[in-house]
Amino acid sequence: MAAVALRLGVLLLLLPPPPPLPAVRGISGQSRSASATAQPSGPPAPSVRETPRRPAAIPTAPGPGVGSSPAPEPPPPPETPAPLAASPAAAATAAARAGPGPAPVTDVATLCVCDLSVAQCDVNCCCDPDCSAADFSLFTTCSVHIVTGDSQLCTQETAIYSINVAAHPPERIFKLVDQNNPSIFCIHATNYKQALSFIPPEMPTSQNFDSLLKQFEGVTFSAESDVLLNTELDAQNFSDTNETARYEYGVPIQTADAFLRLPAPLVSSQCSDANPAGFLVNQAVKCSRMINVGNCNTTQALSMLFYTNSSILAVPKSSQLVNVTVQAITVQSLSGTRTLLNSSDVLLLPKNLDNQVCINVVLGLNTKPVPLSGNPGYGIGLPLRAGFRPTGSGIIQSTNTHGQLTVLQSSSNQDCLAVEGVRTPVLFGYNMISGCKLRITASTECQLLANIILNVLKGQNFPEYVASFGNSQAQDVLDWVPITHIQSSEQGLCQIPVSFEIEVKWTKYGSLMNPQAKIVNVSATVISTILAQTHFGSERTIQIASSVTFIDVSTPAEPGYKAPPTIDAKLPFDFFFPFV
Repeated sequence: MAAVALRLGVLLLLLPPPPPLPAVRGISGQSRSASATAQPSGPPAPSVRETPRRPAAIPTAPGPGVGSSPAPEPPPPPETPAPLAASPAAAATAAARAGPGPAPVTDVATLCVCDLSVAQCDVNCCCDPDCSAADFSLFTTCSVHIVTGDSQLCTQETAIYSINVAAHPPERIFKLVDQNNPSIFCIHATNYKQALSFIPPEMPTSQNFDSLLKQFEGVTFSAESDVLLNTELDAQNFSDTNETARYEYGVPIQTADAFLRLPAPLVSSQCSDANPAGFLVNQAVKCSRMINVGNCNTTQALSMLFYTNSSILAVPKSSQLVNVTVQAITVQSLSGTRTLLNSSDVLLLPKNLDNQVCINVVLGLNTKPVPLSGNPGYGIGLPLRAGFRPTGSGIIQSTNTHGQLTVLQSSSNQDCLAVEGVRTPVLFGYNMISGCKLRITASTECQLLANIILNVLKGQNFPEYVASFGNSQAQDVLDWVPITHIQSSEQGLCQIPVSFEIEVKWTKYGSLMNPQAKIVNVSATVISTILAQTHFGSERTIQIASSVTFIDVSTPAEPGYKAPPTIDAKLPFDFFFPFV
């Protein structure tokens, strides 16, 4: 599970009780400004956005008239003795306590939770900017009296709304005040501005996922397993940010010291031990090796340790290692007979017997790779895996991976009878269309013609099930999708199939970081047409078509959020002394 680091600095202060009345910072009635300047007559527009946040000071006495002398200045106050100089520590503490709080992220004067109608005044919503003075005169009360920002701050700006019913006509009163938090647990200062507001997260899609992954450095999205998290953290320690922290098709598999290497022929049939194994690349090769019987125990490629003593990296450039395990050991005698050992934990090392025979030499490793089309999801361009399911059995597949699900292959002469049996495999993600032409004469029998065309379109052994994943096992029947057959034809005596359409619906399965292609539905539709009996009088050519269509039915990604972390705070027993 990915770890979340919160950069939130909190300073707890024991504040005195709040003052009886908050300090008023702005007042607006029907006048737009609280300055001493006279306003023009007429109904004003008391919009919240036009209310001044810091009005000018209101004089306590009327200003001088035209041509009059200014008012005399008041006498200066009596001199008071200067206070004693405080210590530097006390001055620093006082400055910290009197320092400014965090700047508000949200302007409370523009907030209005009761503004529900667009471009229309809501009844009794005193903060609605669409309401005019005439609307306020009809209000009986304010549905929302107080609007605040973050309630966890020690000092927060508050907007107060009320209706002065004593005025004629009634008017709205709006105030901006600084309100103190009476709680002893409050935020006085913060060094993380984003913690005071909620930013709606951007919805991850296939278009913006790369930019989001680069912005959050991949850690936020690695919640599948601890192994994936650790390997991505290790991959971030390298300076080359262009390399991905996962294996891609064909990339050499890395080990703790170099790469996973297997013997293979290069220029000649002689074995070369420098052949790297590629990711998701099946290899089955043969090569020959010249061996000196006296030195067979010193040739590394002849020992089991050469293949089993390697630790494979889970992802490139990581510290997570995957050990190679031996599933079975088969011993072959000089006469060619083979015996399966009961245990695979036996370590057989090459030995020289009387400089004549070298025993315990590795001859091969599972030279029959498992025919897969992805692990787990399908890979683009790999054949679809299909088969049959007898009653009470698992899925039976053909040994030819490119012949399990096929369609008609077009030829140059376009003759359907000539291309019968010539098929091409259905490859995942590739839409295909093929066709041929069939010539019929008056001597052609309708039912026989329909069977011939259907065999050309479907083939001799059309499968019943298609694997959902590229690595679906034959015994796991639930991982196989049945093929739905659809018949579309017109009513008539002689119906001839003219089109065979295979539709494959697939979806992206798993996380958005590494989605896997999963097949969810396969349908095969045969479209038939009526061949009138009058057309048999002369030779006629019918166009036959076959197609494969892949449809992505993936639903949009939905964001998932983890539970917020809990604070396990343990206070001393006398923390509230002397209050309790």
